[in-house]
Amino acid sequence: MVTSSEDPYHRLANGVRKPDPTLGTRQEERAIVEPVPPAPEPLRAGAPAHVRPKRERVVLADARQVPGRMRGRIELEEQTSWGKRLVGDLVKAQLRTSVLLAVLVVGVLGTLPVLFFLLPGFARFTVIGIPVPWIVLGLLPFPFLFTVGLWYNRLAEGHERDFVDMIEN
Repeated sequence: MVTSSEDPYHRLANGVRKPDPTLGTRQEERAIVEPVPPAPEPLRAGAPAHVRPKRERVVLADARQVPGRMRGRIELEEQTSWGKRLVGDLVKAQLRTSVLLAVLVVGVLGTLPVLFFLLPGFARFTVIGIPVPWIVLGLLPFPFLFTVGLWYNRLAEGHERDFVDMIEN
């Protein structure tokens, strides 16, 4: 039997019992029943009670890295004159590539109207009732521009890869 001194809800304060704190709360909330994990398998005869996990080596930094390899990165981070020159050379290579490909696109697409002006017979030719200039100027530039964009992306990534290789070596 539980006495009033052992039960915290039935302590007397000035001769009056304290109310139960759970009074007035909703009792609709039910306890969540979690599944019980299965019982462990019994140990086999001769099997060790504990198997050591395999050791793994964690390398956070390569200690064998030569200090000279870090020089290029430090030059770039500190923005020294040499680091600025390296970045400037990368920007110039990227700009040169973009200007050359822009000249190619303008040259190819800009000569088409001139070609149709100089060859009016070619401009009057139709395919399935659609004039050839409409097809050439309305449809063909899109695959051409997509191809030039892929080419530029490949060249730009090559410049960046060369830059990283130069910094790391």
